[in-house]
Amino acid sequence: MTVYPLVLHIGSLSVTGFGLMMMLAFIMSGWAIQLELRRRGLDEEYAADIVIAAVLGGLAGAKIWYWILTGGSLFSRGGFVWYGGFLGGVVGVIFNSWRRRVPIAFTADLVAPALTLGYAIGRVGCFVVGDDYGRPSSLPWAVRFPEGLPATTVNNLQAFHVAFPAGTNPADVVAVHPTQVYETTLMLLATAWLWKHRDHRHATGWLFACYLIIAGVERFAIEFLRAKDDRFLDGFTVAQATSVGLIAIGVYLLVRLRAPSSVGPAALAPPSLAKQALPSGADLPGDRVPGAPRPKEHERSKER
Repeated sequence: MTVYPLVLHIGSLSVTGFGLMMMLAFIMSGWAIQLELRRRGLDEEYAADIVIAAVLGGLAGAKIWYWILTGGSLFSRGGFVWYGGFLGGVVGVIFNSWRRRVPIAFTADLVAPALTLGYAIGRVGCFVVGDDYGRPSSLPWAVRFPEGLPATTVNNLQAFHVAFPAGTNPADVVAVHPTQVYETTLMLLATAWLWKHRDHRHATGWLFACYLIIAGVERFAIEFLRAKDDRFLDGFTVAQATSVGLIAIGVYLLVRLRAPSSVGPAALAPPSLAKQALPSGADLPGDRVPGAPRPKEHERSKER
């Protein structure tokens, strides 16, 4: 199977498949958060606040992390690192949570399924532009990316410490593991599991702890199949080291928050997210015709 980059040309504007999938990832993540807020009878606008904070913090974090790892330009079109985006997004969402007076643990549980959903969709974007692929493979579903980022040629894969037999043509395009598809599948399964356990009976934050462990284990495992140039200590990558940190934090939180709670998460909604109710007897917009007497005035006019 051979995949070429998906690019939409609208006049002089070019939109990549990665950009489209990233936009869809944020939209779907926000929708998932909104659904949960609606189910709990809370202010649904908080979903938009979370998404905006995650976008701004995530883009900044992804760029800064890329600059730290490579020294590349902060203002180039490409160059985004997922873990940097994750950490930047976390900072943005924490700040927004503080601004809205919402407990951080509550927000963390709220966004856990949305994080895996957004990640799954984002990896589709990586696939359609030929980025973040795996090592060479002879499996039936292996994919060639002749115009990937970079192309899956022998020469480019050798730069990722992949060995080939002597005399192999450096320009040959090689089939590789579609690790983007593997990650999308795994994280969609994770989304289903987290969504099913939204009404857990543990302390607030338990679901986010589960997310940290799932995300860390998934990424740690998939890195063994990735074509990477940042391997150290007999083949481990920087992403795997970061994954170990996520797993450790997740396990710590899971143990700390495992004690059963007497009430479910829905009963622990912060007052700042309560929908504003109208005072008793107040008119809803459009309930009165301009100039018409109020109900009590109308009753008094009939008594006269």
